Amino acid sequence: MTKIALCLLGAASATLFAFSDSDLDGVDDSKDLCPNTSMSELVSATGCTIQTLGTQHHFDIIYGLNYYQTNYTTLEETDTLSHSLQADYYYNRFSLQLSTSYYNSDSTTSDKNGMNDTFLGAYYTLGSLKQTNIRFGAGLILPTYDSELNNNNTDYVASANISHMLKDVNLFAGYSYTIINDDNIKAGTDSIQYQNTNSISLGAGFYPTDKLYASIAYNTSDSIYKHVEDINTASLYLFYTIDTHWFTTLNYAYGLSDSASDNALSARIGYSF
Repeated sequence: MTKIALCLLGAASATLFAFSDSDLDGVDDSKDLCPNTSMSELVSATGCTIQTLGTQHHFDIIYGLNYYQTNYTTLEETDTLSHSLQADYYYNRFSLQLSTSYYNSDSTTSDKNGMNDTFLGAYYTLGSLKQTNIRFGAGLILPTYDSELNNNNTDYVASANISHMLKDVNLFAGYSYTIINDDNIKAGTDSIQYQNTNSISLGAGFYPTDKLYASIAYNTSDSIYKHVEDINTASLYLFYTIDTHWFTTLNYAYGLSDSASDNALSARIGYSF
């Protein structure tokens, strides 16, 4: 597998920072027999060099098919299918991410489709401290979603994630804060008021096999709307390394609050080079 085979996927993503990898070679520290390989090395499943690459610059591109049952813009029960595309750039401990998606939403009152907002983020991972990794990120949520009310503006996100290996179990936690800049709406006696949001995730994972990583997590987030209960979910995440370039992920989330989608499923396939 390559250094970026176990990329930290998506803006939704606090829960996906779910492994401990001190030298960033895509092999968990508990299974890495060569713990100090550089970013210019192509490594085996045990973390040891099998080929020296000509550059420290690496990329991946990921396509996803996503299904969920709540439209988070209207909080209306819907069947929504979206196609997502994500691109990542890696250099040493620094990375950039760009992701966007196109949705089709079908409810009892409407049938809509179009672009969701686009995410652009940057991340930096600190070195390992006694089996502990810390990652910081900052990003922009660009207003490519058509709200039909001309009130959609650029939002700002900051995040921090920590991952710790405890024997064969990986414990992780993530926090993100989003500044919501959308304009409030008032129509007669009705109004929609936005608020900044906090998001927290806690979970644990392990490797059933050398190629498969599995984790479970609890996630809670403020709604972007004032006076709406928090969005709480429980999720299952799987990451499978197909070969040195290809990988796939599967994520399922179950809603624990009325404001959350009852069921959400995402399947993605990626190619690293």
